[in-house]
Amino acid sequence: MSYTKFVTALVRANSDSIKKIRISPGRFRSTVASTQRQEVGDKEQQIDECAVVKVPVELISQTKNVTDNHVDKITIDFDNTEEAYKSKDNIELLRSLLVFKLCTFDFLVDKNKELMDLSKKVFGQRMFEKLMKMTFYGQFVAGEDHNSIKPLIQRNQAFGVGAVLDYSVEEDLTQEEAQSKEMDSCVSEAEKESPDAGRREKKYKAYRQFGDRRGGVISARTYFYADEAKCDNQMETFINCIKASGGSSVDGFSAIKMTALGRPHFLLQFSEVLVKWRQFFNLLAAQQGKSGMAALEQKLELEQLKESLTKLGVGAKDDIDNWFTGEKLGSSGTIDLLDWNSLINDTTKISNLLMVPNLQTGQLEPLLIKFTAEEERQMKRMLQRVDVLAKHAMENGVRLMVDAEQTYFQPAISRLTLEMQRKFNREKPIIFNTYQCYLKEAYDNITVDVELSRREGWYFGAKLVRGAYMYQERDRAKEIGYEDPINPDYEATNRMYHKCLEYVLEEIEHSRKANIMVATHNEDTVKYTLEKMNEMSLSPTENKVYFGQLLGMCDQISFPLGQAGFPVYKYVPYGPVNEVIPYLSRRAQENRGFMKGSQRERSLLWKELKRRLLSGQIFYAPVY
Repeated sequence: MSYTKFVTALVRANSDSIKKIRISPGRFRSTVASTQRQEVGDKEQQIDECAVVKVPVELISQTKNVTDNHVDKITIDFDNTEEAYKSKDNIELLRSLLVFKLCTFDFLVDKNKELMDLSKKVFGQRMFEKLMKMTFYGQFVAGEDHNSIKPLIQRNQAFGVGAVLDYSVEEDLTQEEAQSKEMDSCVSEAEKESPDAGRREKKYKAYRQFGDRRGGVISARTYFYADEAKCDNQMETFINCIKASGGSSVDGFSAIKMTALGRPHFLLQFSEVLVKWRQFFNLLAAQQGKSGMAALEQKLELEQLKESLTKLGVGAKDDIDNWFTGEKLGSSGTIDLLDWNSLINDTTKISNLLMVPNLQTGQLEPLLIKFTAEEERQMKRMLQRVDVLAKHAMENGVRLMVDAEQTYFQPAISRLTLEMQRKFNREKPIIFNTYQCYLKEAYDNITVDVELSRREGWYFGAKLVRGAYMYQERDRAKEIGYEDPINPDYEATNRMYHKCLEYVLEEIEHSRKANIMVATHNEDTVKYTLEKMNEMSLSPTENKVYFGQLLGMCDQISFPLGQAGFPVYKYVPYGPVNEVIPYLSRRAQENRGFMKGSQRERSLLWKELKRRLLSGQIFYAPVY
């Protein structure tokens, strides 16, 4: 089954034929962002905790005089607790203090799942739910369904904070159950019959010891494949979440995960194909003496490329000549990575989803012997589900946030998200991809995608995070024996985050067609973003730069930004108490490191509570 046929299922309903990609001429902005950037002072071990920033940040005003470039400045003080917590009553402040304090006790955090199960037995289901709503559930979860979350969403909106809705229900599986499900769903029938068949790389194969993808992950939901009916049910859940977002908030977001929408063996295999074709491009670039360059700076000389492909026997000479014809493709005499990707899309005669180049011989070889008819149907259904969700998001005025996942799934996830962006981001940003900046390749990935959006004229949408799978990724790479994809340390991740952020901000400054969510709890990163916006005279009311934090965390960042006119969003989980316990368990683990690393949020909460008590605001209630 050809790659084009897979993309067809995503881009056109009812199996319409896909329009071939044609690259339009575009202005190349340098892919190397400025190296002058603020060093991050905080060196906590957590990837994304709140860092201490005591200096008020001067920001651009909500209004900008375009004619004379005069920029009025306002000041946001992240230490102003009255502004940060004006949406909370005193009971909510006390709950936050209690929950954050409990998260500092190792025993309670390590045994939180067992303690919750014990509490349920001792107090009974009804009392257990009340206790949870008074503590952890009430702190980190908005409510049980899309109706019960509306009051909180509307209150946050009154104080300038929007919502990214996330239905956070997960199966409560044992480790053995999770491993069995993963091995069944990540290994094709051909591989089960002949495990040594094909030429699979280590990274893109399933391993039982890493089958439970929840291991070492504390801030992301995990889905395991059971059957197509379950994927349909999860798609319906996402649709309901999209509708809830459209009905309860203005310009809201809804989050989805690709692994919830189909059998993950397709993501594994598709990722391997994409990576091998890119490696083949790098090999050809090295033959022309262009190795070690940034992704978009590698431009292959067309005639040399044709000669190399002919010598390697990749295709007949006439076929190769035909590949590089067209209105724009190859007209400059060189081929870059984006041209190469479009070549793979268009070349249906030799490019098949299961065909990959052998880096030693250059010959095209099958990745696997075959797919069964049922496996092909499963792949088509996955792409169709993604397309359905994108259409619902567009119809409901909701932006769709595709979450990042493990690196062995991510190339396929990013490519499918890119195809959605090409289709749905023509008039405004509807689809947002997620970039994890703890990855060594983060900058190359984001620059390539931005350049494609520039050439084709659609709106680029990105969420920038530090990353959720660091420990799991490192352990898997070390044990299986492939290169660690993670940056070496926290400082390197910070530098990568700021480098990617600055690149997208420069693109916004140039074209106003890029959009980014700075999803972080790190005040230094928020401060850096605001300073860059000020330098670029980028007004918050243009809605090009968003900020995001988790519900129940770092309100001293979210609410001052929102009340100053910046578009800021809380990641809002919801779902029945019993079914979000896995999510709450991770929140407790995440907050242990967060609270041990910094006393800042608790000290600000105490400061505001004392201020209210001393000023006679014992029964303070938010007014909105």
